[in-house]
Amino acid sequence: MSRRRNRHASESLAPPSHERWLVSYADFMTLLFAVFVVLFAFSRYHSSIHTVSTAIHSGFDALSAAPGASGMSQSPAAEAKIAPPHSEVLAVGPQKHFDTGELSKELQGVLGDSISKQEIVMQTTPDGLVISLRELGFFNSGQAQLLPGAAAKLKSTAKVLAEHGLEVRVEGHSDDQPIHNAMFHSNWELSSARAMSVLSLLVNEGGFPETSISVAGYGEHRPVASNATPEGRRMNRRVDLVVVAPRTAEVKLH
Repeated sequence: MSRRRNRHASESLAPPSHERWLVSYADFMTLLFAVFVVLFAFSRYHSSIHTVSTAIHSGFDALSAAPGASGMSQSPAAEAKIAPPHSEVLAVGPQKHFDTGELSKELQGVLGDSISKQEIVMQTTPDGLVISLRELGFFNSGQAQLLPGAAAKLKSTAKVLAEHGLEVRVEGHSDDQPIHNAMFHSNWELSSARAMSVLSLLVNEGGFPETSISVAGYGEHRPVASNATPEGRRMNRRVDLVVVAPRTAEVKLH
């Protein structure tokens, strides 16, 4: 009995453990790790949050400036289009509009003779005003070098379009007849080369801005008429100047 009492007495007098602080330290480190994870996640989406916040403030500013509230016109900031959260581009404003009817009249004034000869055909499409340069009057068959009389027509066209600050997409087209000569091995090459010839003249001699023009070659894959007849093939051999209004700047979100 005395031995048992001595054992209990010795256990009660044992020194306290000095490693209990490790429990609190482990809890602290776990919380600290969680805080850093939250901060990292927040920093990843900070730019998107800032954009949405700016849009919300702009919307409230526009409401406060509405005609029914204070008699003032709506704030331009209210017209900004906000992209969805997963989009990478934020459009600052809509595409500008231009009077295609007035532009057509101006072009007819400088291209009237070529239009009457069916060398140039103009039409309005969903993409914009299209000025079709037919092969007749601009190129020899199977060649991409512009005819001598084509330069004056293209210079006049470039001047009118540049004055309006418009953008142009130069598109080369052909019929479906196979081509294989010393210069070109396919209609892709021929249509692209013709489009580049027109673009080079518009920029280098016509003074059209390089930043407002682009080029594309479609070969025989975008016909405007049937290739079953000679007349249809003549209509398909063309270079289109697709005239579009310049778009406003775009802001990329990171």
